[in-house]
Amino acid sequence: MMAVPGSGLAKGLAVTLRTMTRKNVTAQYPEVQPELPPRSRGVIALFEENCTVCMLCARECPDWCIYIDSHKETVPAAAPGGRERSRNVLDRFAIDFSLCMYCGICIEVCPFDALFWSPEFEYAETDILELTHERDKLREWMWTVPEPPALDPAAEEPKEIAAARKTAEKLQAQRAKEAQAAQQATEARQAAEAQQTAETRQAAEAQRAHEDRTEQKGRQEQKGQQEQKEEEGEA
Repeated sequence: MMAVPGSGLAKGLAVTLRTMTRKNVTAQYPEVQPELPPRSRGVIALFEENCTVCMLCARECPDWCIYIDSHKETVPAAAPGGRERSRNVLDRFAIDFSLCMYCGICIEVCPFDALFWSPEFEYAETDILELTHERDKLREWMWTVPEPPALDPAAEEPKEIAAARKTAEKLQAQRAKEAQAAQQATEARQAAEAQQTAETRQAAEAQRAHEDRTEQKGRQEQKGQQEQKEEEGEA
């Protein structure tokens, strides 16, 4: 089917006319903040407690805009006779947002969930040198990170949750086994104590009965000797 001459122009004019008849809406920014999509890429926030200074984010960054400094500290042994351990302590974590291209590789490769996307976007500076933000500023942006969306009810359970659940169930079973063993030990100790008390009571009763019989026998012998003396006196 051949195209009608001028049909393209007519379609373009139709779009123009529809746009002209719509009411213009002016975004009242900055008085009214825009509604950003849930997965907006604003800035990178740092959850410092999860950072182990593995340097994986800095090595994978294609722009080399992540700067990390750290030192090692010796951790005393948790138990007597144990070995001392060394751990990395974070001294500096900075991101140069004048170099960052917001690819998100650092967030994806972080094995301990220390980096997150924040929808915060109002961090413009007049000096390019001030776009390098240290860990204190990155930590402030952490509180602007939205909650993760709910999982699909039909989705597969995450491996982290499954591993944590199995560990919790194993720990619970171990605690229940220890509690059962402790209860059995307590019952055995109580039974042993009751048996020992019963044996002690029986031994005491037997001793008392033996003493009573000995005393009764002595009285009978004494009475017989007395009667024998009386008979000899009468004779």
